[in-house]
Amino acid sequence: MPMPMTSPEIGDEGLLARYPFLPQGRLFIKKMLEENRISVEDLIEAPWLEDVRVKGRLRLVDSVMQEEGAFSISDIDISTEVGRMTEALSFLHAMLVVCASFDERLLSRWIEGEASRADRLMGMDSENFSVISSTYLSGISVERNGDGAEDYWVPMVDFIELCPRISGDYWRLVNRPTRDGWVCLDAGAGESGRERASRLIKERIRESLREACDIRMEKIDDEFAAKFADPVERIVSLLSERVKEEMPMTAAIREDWPPCFESAVSELNQGVNVNHVGRVFLAAFSKAVGLSQEQTCSFFANAPDYDSSTTSYQVNQIFEREYTPHGCAALKTNARCPVGLGDDSLCDQEWLTHPLKYIRAKQRRRYVSSQNDDSSEENAGND
Repeated sequence: MPMPMTSPEIGDEGLLARYPFLPQGRLFIKKMLEENRISVEDLIEAPWLEDVRVKGRLRLVDSVMQEEGAFSISDIDISTEVGRMTEALSFLHAMLVVCASFDERLLSRWIEGEASRADRLMGMDSENFSVISSTYLSGISVERNGDGAEDYWVPMVDFIELCPRISGDYWRLVNRPTRDGWVCLDAGAGESGRERASRLIKERIRESLREACDIRMEKIDDEFAAKFADPVERIVSLLSERVKEEMPMTAAIREDWPPCFESAVSELNQGVNVNHVGRVFLAAFSKAVGLSQEQTCSFFANAPDYDSSTTSYQVNQIFEREYTPHGCAALKTNARCPVGLGDDSLCDQEWLTHPLKYIRAKQRRRYVSSQNDDSSEENAGND
């Protein structure tokens, strides 16, 4: 059963800021942007929005890197206009960065982190739980049992749809009290009935976030994604060491490599003596896209002057100091750009000023292609 066709009205801006992922929050955020004349460019680089970007990065890192059961709650004062703006727009900034990355695993981890944060917030929010739950469930009823604890009753159609995604015997219908088409979510295993209901609603929030991201990603073109290249690469760099085994960046796929990186790797593999700028670029770029130091060192194995210990030391220095890879202009100046006008249509784009933008464009195009393939298969199945 889908989410309710209509959502209850929410006039409390503090509540909308605390739960910016709510369907009702979209108009709230849009209105905030319009009233303050904030453009996408402002969100990326306007000095007066630096606090929003910092909070957005922290929120993104927090969502993606959370260990199970440890979800921080924002300490921003949403009773003020500035606090509400920072809280809501930091969510928007984090979402745009994730969508502009076109990295499926990064997207999935962010959605899981945001849904888990919402789960915990709702479990503690007795005052607003009713309006939030009525946004995501077709109905809910609260009763006080003989022990004085609250039991939460939800429609069986909602429970049957959402419970298979949750592990544990508690969530099997045969183990739940039922009555006239309703299922009881009572306290258990240290959780209240409201926390149990929040866990069920979490699944709907995850669906809603995924749908919202898919819609945004369908609208993002190469030029728009390029505007977010810097924040995307910063978050990738922060995350790569922590999650490289479970979430290797799709940029490691060779078909995504820009010609300048492919050229440096190929030349070294053939024993060509790549110049200093080319070597630093190769190592810094490898770090930026989530390749390991071991993988990066292996690129130099056939270099004419290869020395294992020296290469390991120099690559380690670049990784530790987090060098920024050279941009297109610097690579051309130092004879490390192997393409001319017309050789690669992507490189010919005016906005393509950095090899990292090349990768994101490749990822976006692969995403669009996969969506189109899925759509074609669905249409074929309906014929």
